[in-house]
Amino acid sequence: MDFNGTWKVYSEENVEDFLKVIGAPEIMVKMRKDNQPVIVIEQNGKDFTCTIKTPLITKVHSFTIGKETEMTAVDGRKFKCIVREENGKLITETEKFTSVREIQGDEMVETMTAGSVTFISKSRRV
Repeated sequence: MDFNGTWKVYSEENVEDFLKVIGAPEIMVKMRKDNQPVIVIEQNGKDFTCTIKTPLITKVHSFTIGKETEMTAVDGRKFKCIVREENGKLITETEKFTSVREIQGDEMVETMTAGSVTFISKSRRV
């Protein structure tokens, strides 16, 4: 699995509903719907740094596959999780959502599920 690179989101489904379900502030929901991020992933073996950039905010998450890490949600709340690798996919499970990130051909697809809402984000390398 090679997630290294700069990825530009070009397609998103259900971003607003997903953000509402996980408890993001309404102002974040409104601002985020019109701003598709650029994601920069630096992978060194099992160590990852993932930088998510929008015109409004930049978030950096660093983690090691299989080790507990602390991340920050869109509303600033911190949460702990473990990212695991399974069949070339990066899987993160938290109290509020599950994220599955994978490479499909020349695209990176992230599927996030919270309750009955599924958010799908598709990116291409730039």
